[in-house]
Amino acid sequence: MFNADKKMRSYLKRKFRIRKKIKGTEERPRLNVYRSNRHIYAQIINDTNGETVASASSLSEELNKLSVKGKTGLAKKVGELIARTVMAKGIDKVVFDRGGFLYHGRLKAVADGAREAGLKF
Repeated sequence: MFNADKKMRSYLKRKFRIRKKIKGTEERPRLNVYRSNRHIYAQIINDTNGETVASASSLSEELNKLSVKGKTGLAKKVGELIARTVMAKGIDKVVFDRGGFLYHGRLKAVADGAREAGLKF
């Protein structure tokens, strides 16, 4: 149990260190990514108004119809879905918030999928 607490403290320390440097505005909202053991979630957040502009996750019905192998492939599709959703609302530039997670694996797949769909960050 002690190691889990230490991991959580380290994660939260990284998360808040990143969050104090990154702010989402109306012109460039924040693309926040959360990774759990099974699923991945992405949100576009406008911090000036405190509102979520768009969201997508591996639990979305659009992604359940696709047959994608592995969690990394699904993460890439989540990135593409969030990019399509937010670009339909007229936003094409965002700030990427990795949320305390290391930038590799599934987080990198979300970013690559969003970039391939036309989002700039």
